[in-house]
Formats: sequence, structure tokens, C-alpha cells
Amino acid sequence: MKRSLLLLAAGLALLASPRGAAAAEAATTAPDAAAREAGPLVLTLEQTLALAAEQNHDVLKAREYRSLVEGRYIEEKSVALPHFTLSGGAAYSADNSQEALGFPVRTDNYTMKLGVVQPLFTWGQIGAAVRLADIGRSTAGDRMASARGTALRDAALAFVEVLLAREYEALAKQNLEQRVRHLEESRRRMAAGTATDYDVLGASVAEQNARPEVIRTANRVSDARERLAFVLGIQGRKVDVVGSLSAASTVAPSYDAALAAAIANRPELAELRKNRAMAEEMVRIERAGNKPRLDLGADAGYRALDMDGRTGDGTTWSAGVRLTWPVFDGGRTKGAVQRTESDARSIGLEERRFIDALALETRTGVDAVHEAAAIVEALGGTVAEAERLLAMAEKGFELGVKVRLDVDDAQLNLVQARAVLARGRRDLAAAQVNLKWITGELSPAPAAKTDKKP
Repeated sequence: MKRSLLLLAAGLALLASPRGAAAAEAATTAPDAAAREAGPLVLTLEQTLALAAEQNHDVLKAREYRSLVEGRYIEEKSVALPHFTLSGGAAYSADNSQEALGFPVRTDNYTMKLGVVQPLFTWGQIGAAVRLADIGRSTAGDRMASARGTALRDAALAFVEVLLAREYEALAKQNLEQRVRHLEESRRRMAAGTATDYDVLGASVAEQNARPEVIRTANRVSDARERLAFVLGIQGRKVDVVGSLSAASTVAPSYDAALAAAIANRPELAELRKNRAMAEEMVRIERAGNKPRLDLGADAGYRALDMDGRTGDGTTWSAGVRLTWPVFDGGRTKGAVQRTESDARSIGLEERRFIDALALETRTGVDAVHEAAAIVEALGGTVAEAERLLAMAEKGFELGVKVRLDVDDAQLNLVQARAVLARGRRDLAAAQVNLKWITGELSPAPAAKTDKKP
């Protein structure tokens, strides 16, 4: 079941290919194999998502939360079951004042008993406690789904950030290479007598100014890779990615469809609703605090008695029903009911606030996808035009009809066009991933329980 949920989550992620299932399976073994090899751990998007869904820090924490609520369920369920107690004792007593009356002076008493207590009627406390624990146990699946959805979102965003940083690094290197070619061309022209020292000096300054950007972008790539390793929970090993910022689909769902999906799929909302149900069960438990309860008690055992040398032993047993009714508790029950009712109402208000915030978040997410898609579409032919403009400027500079400033402007326009297009594609990919997270598509549904309620 864990493997199927993992592959389902990876398949819902942005840019996932038909090879996602096979890649996700390979990713689970990749760290162990790669640990025996030199170099960074190179991951595809599918492998990145698979690792994030398994070993992200928040996912591991959610897994521990599952153990916590399972233990709490067992603890609460125990109140409905009979409690057995094994006890034994030895007692010695002496009373010389009874000797003149003919009663035993010394008494030795040895007992061994097995007792049982079974609640018969608790005014709904036991049933409410078991239902509360069962609802609490089901929130573990919602917590895990939420953690995995967030981990998949963060991993996908970190993945595209690495790709964007590498695009910027490539652009910086291309710009530097172009500046070096311009410097060499200026030197050749000066040697041929068609350029001056001013032209060579200007080209040299432009070449030197392009070098710091190469250093900055290389550091940005390193930072992005470190961020990805943190999201994936990888320690002591460098990571790298393979892929490209290709143009993603610009189709986005309508606001109404996205909001309906978000309300239906977000595990945080499902957990809030379950928390409200748990609070209502707590109200029932506290209301029974000053009500009568009925318990069955029984014990059976063995007893040995010695009274001034006269001995006897044999089996003993007893059984009875006990009724307890706390007729006055100083107002504790009233205060507890008031507190738990307030908790239930507060969770209801939090649920409504979450839905309102989710509506705003959905609107922002849908608008972000539309905005990024429009920008990418508008920039579709800009890079090609900028490349053509630079080629024309360089050719004109060689023929003497263009000045160096024209070439610099064309080069700057090309670098900016490529950078803006790369940023637009990154924004579109990030917006689509974020919208999938908002609508709950990145959060795998909790696994159905196979055990029955007691």
C-alpha cells in the first residue's frame, strides 16, 4: 500500500512522464547504490518526487504521528474491556486483649486472588472515548497525506529552481564567451587598422564585467542543489538533477473547478472536520462526569488462615455490582462541558476560516497559472528575434556599418530575453505545481482501514 501511494503521488506531479513509475521504483534504491559511487546523486523529476515522498523530514514526522495515534487508540479502547488484576498478600496480627474472651490472640492470613472489573453502564463515556480515539487514529492518514503533498510540492519547486539556476549559469557563460569573442575581434581589427585602442579597451572592460555573473550564477546553482538535498532529507551527499525548463501546458482549470477540488481533496480540511468530531465526543464524555455509572466486580482465589495454631485454607470468591454517582463535584463537570463546547465551536470557526482562506489561495493560484502562461506565450518569439538582431549587429560591426555599442545592446537584449523566458517557464511550472498542491492533487488519499471498530 505504501508503494502504491508513493507512485500515485509521483504520477500526479507536474511534468511527470510515462516512465514515472519505473523511475520512482529505481529512486528508492538509488541512494543505496549511489552511496557506493563517487560524485553527486543525479536525479530525474520522478526520482526526486519518490525520494521526497519517502524521506522528507516532515513525512518522517508524520509517520511517527501515526504511531502516536495508534497507541492512543489502543489506550482509549481499553476502557471498554475487562481489567484483570492478580493480587496476593500476607498479613500478621496479634491482640492480647482478646485472650480472656477466648478469641484468638494471633492471626496469620495468606491470600492470592484474581479480580476482574467490567464497566456495565457509564452514561456513554466509554462509547464516546472509543469513537474519539478511532477518529483520532484516522487523522494520521490525513496528516501523512498533508506532509507528503507538501513534500512533493517543495521537491518539485526545488527541482525547477535548480534548473533555473543552471539556465542562468549557462546564459552567464554564453555572455562571457560572446564578450571574449568581441574582444578577440576588436584586437584583430586593431591589428588590421580598422579599430582603435578605445574599441579594444571597451571590449576588455565588457569581458571583465561579465565574469562576476558567472561566479554568482555558479554559486546560485550550488545553493539550489543544497536546498534540494535538504528537502529530500539527504545528508552527506551532493545531489544534481537532469531535465530542462521546457514549456509546460498553459491550460489551467477554472476557479470553480479548482475550489471544488480543493475542498474535496485537501487533507488539512479533512483533519479539521475530524478534530471537530473529536471535540464533540469530548463534550459527551464530560457531560457524563456527574452521572451514575455501573461496574461489575468479581474475584476468585485461595486463602490460608492460621489462628493460634488452628489452620484452615480453601478457595474464595465474590461478585457484585457497584453503582457510583458523584452527586456533587463542585462544578467541575459544568466547567469541563463549557470548555469542551467552546473547543468544538472554535474548531468549527477554524474550519470556516480555512475554507475562506482556501478560496483566496485557489483564486491566487489560478491567476498565477494564467499570468505565467500568458507571459510564456508572449515571449515565445522574443528569443528568436533577439538572436537574429545580434547576428545582424555582429555582421554590421564586421562590415563597419555598426558600432560596438550596437553589438553590446543586441547582446544585452538577447541575454535578457533568454533569462526572462527561462524565468517565465520556471514561474509557469512552479504555479502549476502550487495549484496542484492547493487542489490536493499532490496529496495521496489516506489508505482505507481494514480493521473494524470495536
